[in-house]
Amino acid sequence: MNSTDPTNSEPELSPMQALAQNPAATAKYLAEVQGVLLSIGANLEDLARETRIHLRGTYVEGDRWYHARLRSQPVEKVLKRALKDLEGLTQGLETAAFKRHEFDEKVKNLPGERHQKALDKGRNKNHQIPSPQTSAPQGEQQPTGHGYSGPASIYDLKRNRESA
Repeated sequence: MNSTDPTNSEPELSPMQALAQNPAATAKYLAEVQGVLLSIGANLEDLARETRIHLRGTYVEGDRWYHARLRSQPVEKVLKRALKDLEGLTQGLETAAFKRHEFDEKVKNLPGERHQKALDKGRNKNHQIPSPQTSAPQGEQQPTGHGYSGPASIYDLKRNRESA
């Protein structure tokens, strides 16, 4: 469909927008990217191993037994760091897929949680002791009991001490 078509009520989404809106599609895409990165990681491990063998086997006239190893260490460290970063990236993609699914579940459950919280709040309000001004009929005095709450302020404490 054309975006200028007046009958089209939904705007066209870019491929990444469509992926971002669907948690299953996001997880699938991230799994594909992770698979590609894992295959790259396997190739990088092979390259690091072969590079290490070659560099440590390269001797120059006048070298001692450890000179080749010392020369190869900077290259080995960089490749090792790249492998570690790649492993962290693949773990991060997996975590992102789980967090995206968790977000979608939380959003789906949120209206029910809010409704339950409102019911609990209403239930708690109904269990409170009514105030003497609103519940006592005209001419009747309610006994002054503190019930569950006790004195509400230091002024209540002072009155109770004087009356006792």
